[in-house]
Amino acid sequence: MAITIKKNVETEGLIRRIEQMTGTDLSTCYQCKRCTSGCPVSKLAGSPPSEIMRRLHLKAGDELLDSEIVWMCVSCETCSARCPMGIDVAAVMDALRQLAREKKAAPQEGNVPLFNRAFLETVKFFGRTYDIAMIAAYKLGTRKFMDDTEKFPSMLKKRKIALLPSLKGDRKTTRRIFQKANERKEAER
Repeated sequence: MAITIKKNVETEGLIRRIEQMTGTDLSTCYQCKRCTSGCPVSKLAGSPPSEIMRRLHLKAGDELLDSEIVWMCVSCETCSARCPMGIDVAAVMDALRQLAREKKAAPQEGNVPLFNRAFLETVKFFGRTYDIAMIAAYKLGTRKFMDDTEKFPSMLKKRKIALLPSLKGDRKTTRRIFQKANERKEAER
């Protein structure tokens, strides 16, 4: 696949900003592509994590903020765990998402932002993710209530999904984290 990069004066700033936000030296990536080989969404996205890292090496600009992998990334941190150089690739994706929001980059098509909101709201409320509540919020948003329902019994049988939320989550700490994040966002405005 051909990579088109638009170089301008701001590209150095984008790389430095990402490095500053993540505390990661992006120049240590040597393109082994282990991040991509472990990524659960790389086959669905046009630009896998290794390509995003390469584009950053080549001083790509704001076109990275429009990349679908930035929004499709589920922050599972498999890429970060697999990186032999210890680069936190998931944090790089988080930083790109944050910068995309700040620059009001092209809105993503589909339901990825809805899924992200549903996930974060359940974590905020329960102190950790609760699949049933997250699925319910997502289904309410998409209005596709019966899609994928045939998978539910199998997932329940294999204990991949719990009917009741876990009581192990530290709700107070989680709410404090969300509150500090909101305060930080307000301070930056």
